[in-house]
Amino acid sequence: MNKVILMGRLTRDPEVRYSQAAEPLAIVRFSIAVNRRFKREGEADADFFNCVAFGKTGEFVNRYFKKGNMISVVGSLRNNNWTDNNGQKRYSTEINVEETYFCESKASADAARGNYVPPQGEGEPMPSDSAAQTAPSADTFADVTQPVDDDLPF
Repeated sequence: MNKVILMGRLTRDPEVRYSQAAEPLAIVRFSIAVNRRFKREGEADADFFNCVAFGKTGEFVNRYFKKGNMISVVGSLRNNNWTDNNGQKRYSTEINVEETYFCESKASADAARGNYVPPQGEGEPMPSDSAAQTAPSADTFADVTQPVDDDLPF
């Protein structure tokens, strides 16, 4: 079984390329920094993983994720080896991404990148107590400051 599940932050914006096939396929490469659970003195506190996503998954990553976003990826570990132009044997390991998930809200992601704009209405004064005691609308919680009857069914 070869299954990898990682959660971390993108270290750079995803790079998209398309295959030269009759029906072009998106190939998106990105890397994520995954915090280590435990840290020893003098060691790095994160590991960096190269990822590649194909097709719709790759297009999704390219469209909705940018540097600094928290992402969760599910896929498989892939070892690549080849001989370069100088005759040297080369190796690389990457995550072949099959699924991706958002791991933070858009507001949190924007704040992490420093371009947070408060939603409309945020920062406005709270309604007065008399306004708070009016009947609740259908999409809010009811006021429970009134005493509850002690005759409970359990």
